[in-house]
Amino acid sequence: MSSESQVRELEAALLARARALVHEHLKKAAEERERILAECGSRLHLREEKEILAAKADADRLYRQRVQAAEIRLQGELDRLRWTLVQAAMDQVKTRLAALAGDEKAYLPVLAGYLAQACRSIGEPELVAELNALDHQRLAPRWEAFAREAAPGQRVTLHPVPCNASGGVIVRDAASRVRIDNSFEGRLERLQEQLHHAVLAQLFATVPDMETLFHG
Repeated sequence: MSSESQVRELEAALLARARALVHEHLKKAAEERERILAECGSRLHLREEKEILAAKADADRLYRQRVQAAEIRLQGELDRLRWTLVQAAMDQVKTRLAALAGDEKAYLPVLAGYLAQACRSIGEPELVAELNALDHQRLAPRWEAFAREAAPGQRVTLHPVPCNASGGVIVRDAASRVRIDNSFEGRLERLQEQLHHAVLAQLFATVPDMETLFHG
């Protein structure tokens, strides 16, 4: 089974769990409300109108309190589900990146793309690139040709000291005023925030009554 299929299956399972939790808590809250109202109804003949109204107010207040407690529990469960899904997706991405870095034929075009994007974004004629130890060893003998092809019109010097990264490239201007971290770690850090938003959107999109549950 591919890593993409595993992520999709995990996402589907977590979303199904979220929907089940919503329905379960709503059902329990509705049953509790009906029970309380039934108890109030059994006392109607023993109480005057004022006492009946007070009992209904108490029942509604207790119902709201229990619904709010269920919402808090559900929100905590959804947060845990979201975090689990994000971490699973990030682990899958890290595994694939590690495999990519080991496949030089597939990896070097990706690395060139990272370098080109960073150079375009900075836009300075003189730049410095940092690679990890393995990439430094791979590319140092042919760095000028590699950099020239990736960033024509810009002079990109390879820093002599390797950086601490599992792959990718870090690019800065000669004065170190502007720095773009296109290492795997830097890109993953940026991707993680996007994944959090994407997972949250997926969870709520599959439960259309969630906003009503939380905000009435």
